[in-house]
Amino acid sequence: MPSHRPAFRCLLAKEWRELNSSWAWWVFLFAMGPLVGASFISAVRIYGEASGLNGTAAGVGEAFSPLVGIWAPTLSACEIAAVFLLPFVVIRLVSGDKVSGAAKIELQHPISSLNRIFAKLLVLLAGWMLASSAVVIAIFLWRSYGGSIYVPELATVILGHLLNAMLTIGIAAALAAIAENPSTAAIVTLAITVGSWIVTFVAAVHGGIWERIAGFTPTAMVARFQRGLVRSDLILVALTLMVFTVVLASVWMQTGVPAKRRALETGLLSLIAAAMIFTSSYATPSWDLSENRMNSFSRADEATLRQIHTPLNIVVHLAPEDPRRVDLERQSLSKLRRTLHNLHVNYESATSIGLFEQTNPHYGEIWYEAGDKKSVSRAVTSEAVLENVYAVTGTAQPSDPEEPFRGHPLPVAPRGAAWIFYAVWPVVIGILGWWVNRRNS
Repeated sequence: MPSHRPAFRCLLAKEWRELNSSWAWWVFLFAMGPLVGASFISAVRIYGEASGLNGTAAGVGEAFSPLVGIWAPTLSACEIAAVFLLPFVVIRLVSGDKVSGAAKIELQHPISSLNRIFAKLLVLLAGWMLASSAVVIAIFLWRSYGGSIYVPELATVILGHLLNAMLTIGIAAALAAIAENPSTAAIVTLAITVGSWIVTFVAAVHGGIWERIAGFTPTAMVARFQRGLVRSDLILVALTLMVFTVVLASVWMQTGVPAKRRALETGLLSLIAAAMIFTSSYATPSWDLSENRMNSFSRADEATLRQIHTPLNIVVHLAPEDPRRVDLERQSLSKLRRTLHNLHVNYESATSIGLFEQTNPHYGEIWYEAGDKKSVSRAVTSEAVLENVYAVTGTAQPSDPEEPFRGHPLPVAPRGAAWIFYAVWPVVIGILGWWVNRRNS
């Protein structure tokens, strides 16, 4: 049987030429530098000003974590680019063959539609990595300033944005393959993005099942990784969606297959993907790779909590939009879920904002129950939560306090960053784009 590797390599070369001839790609690449530069310069300036105040006490140690102060805001530019710029590059590459008629020529070669879409995705992923070199420049600049780099947390943030970009590429590619017109694919892609934001908004207001669904939106996924937290359920769901969109795109690229058959295959794929996503959402392993362990309790507390096997029920009488509920979830309950496997948390409220529930004597209470022991509190701090958990489970609280994270203050200005991102990068990309297109013309 003849090998298809040479044909696939030719296909990769053809897709790379198509990408380089696309002005959407060069606009995306041109804008990436200033986007990352603006975020990086602002982050370094704020970080330096805060460091100059000598506020290195334990209470503000987290403020001097490069993860929070530098990497999360700097790489947020990648999220903006993935939402508003990358889809147009993807749609241009996938829809270009249908518009130009090249798709009909490709059908004459013994290359499956899955291989054709896979070649496009490989080229697009390589293009994203090339555009992300702006982030590499920011890392080298930060290091040249004397900044601290904790590789695990930086790699976690990069992984989160890479998954987000791959998910965007898959969704845009699938829609470009389904839609007859590139503009239709672009509008639907934007509608999906806005729809995920609406789900997040509804979750903040109503909570419940909406809150669980919103936890798997791209925005929520990136937010978890930007805190140095790697969750297996998010990775599995993201990978499932990526595989689903890739296969879906390959199904609709089969132009000779009747639309009815492609619709049936789409329905079957959707059912399989939904089942896999539902199953993956219950995966529990997670890893806190942040240097300051912002997603975890102290090591002593975690070791003690893992010894608790009694089922623990927590009932929280706080509305979804109550700030205390946000603090409780972020500082305590999210950490408890990573440690206690027999934990059940229920939120109860009559309204969404809780403003008119203040007359209820039980509003604001947090009930803890384990076996026949119960405890009630109104405090939302992690210390108060742990104290109540230990009390109802009959567990001795660890007495050895952990040394607090002091951070890495760095009173420095973003020297030379503006010249690199606002001048050198655009000039280099502009000259390179002109040269490549002139050579290909």
